[in-house]
Amino acid sequence: MTRLRCAILDDYFNLALEVADWQKLSDRVDVTVFSHPFASEQAAASALADFDIICAMRERTAFAKRLFDSLPKLKLLLTSGMRNAAIDMEAAKARGVTIGGTQYSRDPTAPLAMGLILELTRGIGRENARMHAGEPWQTFAGVEIEGLTLGIVGLGKLGSRMAVIAKAFGMNVIAWSPNLTPEKCKEAGIGYASKEQLFTKADIVTIHVVLSERSRGLVGRDDLARMKPTAFLVNTARGPIVDEQALLEALQQRKIASAGLDVFSVEPLPVDHPFRKLDNIVLTPHLGYATQDGLRIHYGQMVEAIDAWTKGGELPRKLA
Repeated sequence: MTRLRCAILDDYFNLALEVADWQKLSDRVDVTVFSHPFASEQAAASALADFDIICAMRERTAFAKRLFDSLPKLKLLLTSGMRNAAIDMEAAKARGVTIGGTQYSRDPTAPLAMGLILELTRGIGRENARMHAGEPWQTFAGVEIEGLTLGIVGLGKLGSRMAVIAKAFGMNVIAWSPNLTPEKCKEAGIGYASKEQLFTKADIVTIHVVLSERSRGLVGRDDLARMKPTAFLVNTARGPIVDEQALLEALQQRKIASAGLDVFSVEPLPVDHPFRKLDNIVLTPHLGYATQDGLRIHYGQMVEAIDAWTKGGELPRKLA
């Protein structure tokens, strides 16, 4: 039997081989781990040209038509999660590449969003750094979130979970999205708002919509202009949902108090990006999905999918 080659991409944590039983495939598949991002599409094409199977982590490596055309041996592409906007599904289908995904038992992004809110309002990380630097007392007077209004953009699975967490902290919660109805908000025990009302009334806005052509740039310059000068914006969804240039200007001009961002239009965030120079922004490197528990599920289900596929069976979670 011809042995197959499998590439695991973007294992920044060096956990892939540790948290899943890849030995289950050792009689059929040789596994290679790539821990660092490719410098370009050409570099990816060169490195991956001889692989039959690729396991992608989220949207870290984009698979456009041109890359598929450069990978003649590729037959199976697995992605963490059940959707991946960085994969050209039509190109995959045209090349005869089977696409599979993985599920979550739960999603850790909403707790991370609350963590960013707590950092923005209480300066925990900032004061921790000062304490380690030898400073005696705090310089940051925090803001109490109990009684504040949280505006949720997108009341799907993550947005609904965010509402539950926020209410546990004593916050008032309102929500809006293009298809959201007052009835659904009532079922969730929160208030419905128009887009204009949400950005005007909310003390904190948190984004929980899926990136699509319709949601790209959904939060624009006019929305940011409606926010209170004391308000905070949190984005743990996808960078392109927010007009990044408009947000940069709003922060530079102190038109809003601060922002907490886990996602960016270009990832990893370039080292010379102006966001890195601001003192009124909290930045994290796309931590939303990144827990040992979640990665164990993702890689475990990838092993399961490869095992089934190499034995001629159906993928447990086929996308295309």
